[in-house]
Amino acid sequence: MKRILLIAGLVFAATLSLQAQKFALVDMEYIFKNIPAYERANEQLNQVSKKWQAEVEALQVEAQTLYKNYQNEVVFLSQEQKKARQDAIVAKEQEAAELKKKYFGPQGELFKKRTALMTPIQEEIYNTIKDIADLRGYQLILDRASDQGIIYGSPKIDISNEVLSKLGYSN
Repeated sequence: MKRILLIAGLVFAATLSLQAQKFALVDMEYIFKNIPAYERANEQLNQVSKKWQAEVEALQVEAQTLYKNYQNEVVFLSQEQKKARQDAIVAKEQEAAELKKKYFGPQGELFKKRTALMTPIQEEIYNTIKDIADLRGYQLILDRASDQGIIYGSPKIDISNEVLSKLGYSN
């Protein structure tokens, strides 16, 4: 009898510890595409990136032109002139590389601009998702768009439209 009560108690305790956890899915790509501020920020980043890329390419073209001119005239140049031309070519290549690093490096201007434009939008979405999770009791919310470990996700648990609605964007 004691043994049966002990087994029943263990089964009851195990059942309590295995309570169903609630989870949901969101599609961040879908959410971002439906937020006009995000699309505007992306367009702004694309425009500034193209502008900066053109500046870098212009310096690279200048360096290539200097090099081609040097190759065409090398036989006519004195040793001092050769050295001066080579130094000018190297300086122009370094200038292009430094400008590229300034704009597109790991801590470059594009990174800073992207952070300044996107962080407020991402934080608003995160806080909205957190509010919905707290309200509905979700312990886990996965991003359907990331394709990391989700084999199947029922559309019934996708709360992307609810996130957009709570952010003030109806679809």
